[in-house]
Amino acid sequence: MSNKPSIPQGTRDFSADVIRKRNHILATIKTVFELYGFQPLETPAFENLETLMGKYGEEGDKLIFKILNNGLNDPKNIDKAKNGFEKVLEGKNSVDVTERALKYDLTIPFARYVAMNHTKLTFPFRRYQVQPVWRADKPQRGRYREFTQCDADVVGSHSLMNDAEFALIYDEVFNRLGLKGYELRINSRKILSALAQACNASGKLTDITVAIDKLDKIGIEKVKAELVARGLTEGQVSIVEKYISIDGSNTEKIGELTALIGHIEESGAGLTEIKKVLAHTEGKNVIVDFTLARGLNYYTGIIYEAKAPANVQMGSIGGGGRYDDLTGLFGVNGIPGVGISFGVDRIYDVLEELQLFPADLQVSTKALFFNMGEKESAVAFDVMQRLRKAGVACEMYHKEESKIAKQFNYAEKKNIPFAVIIGSKEMEQQRCQVKDLATGQQKELAFEDLAAFFNSNEGLPK
Repeated sequence: MSNKPSIPQGTRDFSADVIRKRNHILATIKTVFELYGFQPLETPAFENLETLMGKYGEEGDKLIFKILNNGLNDPKNIDKAKNGFEKVLEGKNSVDVTERALKYDLTIPFARYVAMNHTKLTFPFRRYQVQPVWRADKPQRGRYREFTQCDADVVGSHSLMNDAEFALIYDEVFNRLGLKGYELRINSRKILSALAQACNASGKLTDITVAIDKLDKIGIEKVKAELVARGLTEGQVSIVEKYISIDGSNTEKIGELTALIGHIEESGAGLTEIKKVLAHTEGKNVIVDFTLARGLNYYTGIIYEAKAPANVQMGSIGGGGRYDDLTGLFGVNGIPGVGISFGVDRIYDVLEELQLFPADLQVSTKALFFNMGEKESAVAFDVMQRLRKAGVACEMYHKEESKIAKQFNYAEKKNIPFAVIIGSKEMEQQRCQVKDLATGQQKELAFEDLAAFFNSNEGLPK
């Protein structure tokens, strides 16, 4: 075993510069959420396994991180643990081995929260949530085993105005972040259900959506092969092929779909949802995409998937949809909902690649007080505390009488924009030298004028 420290695959440490960039993204998203009337919520890092299993589709359930029960090596639990592990090896779950799991997303825990608290909540209930989630996925660029989700949901309302608002929230956030070339793709699960009915294969809806959801990854021929493997006939696969081949403008796509499966009542309901979103997002980057399936079983209406600008090789950077009976999974029926999620980690990668982070994000400490000796540093410390009370972030170099060059070098490495120097002469005059490290300009200021200078956000003239 190597003694070299490491972290698990698919996880990351975050340095200060990365955290500031992530905070920029999160602050932008939270600001827009609150602009639309959403309130914050947090749920536990792990849930009971039964809360999560069976909610994410066939592929999703495989990616849930299960937590081993405590006390498996206790003599009284060994036989049960052995039997439980045998079930696990057969691909089954066993409460004798694991009763809890790390949360896979924020939506199902939110539905559980609403089911537990529905008698206390005021509906429609609008919440946003920013927390890490975990998936036992294969790590690759833009895909991690631990990552942060940023969700917003409205529950307790059937109004399609909420569905349209979420499209506008995506647009507002991405424009504030500078992602002008993003795409928001939309579809409706009702249309996918109508497709299954048109194929006379309503019982195969999950098989059809799981296969279609892989279209971008495996291509149309492999999707057709998977549909056959899942039990669809050649005629049924032919209808699905015509469906996923629909192309053109939003209007043209709607026309083609109507010609193919417009005779199915549910397709009309799905198109009503899509048209409502389009009516409120004219001029936005909203694209109707009937191949969008999002392989999560709980969606019942509109579904969204946000894509990065085409010049960045990245998967989805957000997604969501309507789920009109998600709390029914927990015994509380009749509470409709719709929600979206932002993929913070992928958005970070996209902004980094496109160099869209503001340049001033890395400034934390605004001024470094040079350490010119014991007496001088005592005076400087008092001045520094007064600045901090005025809201100016500052610090003092840690060693007395260190070489000036070393202190300048320290400020440069930490990206500190100003140096404040109080020598014996300045100490007597109650003044200090302030140097702008970006321009090299220097100015003498009285101690009492320092706070006003730094809070003015103006540098020294060149």
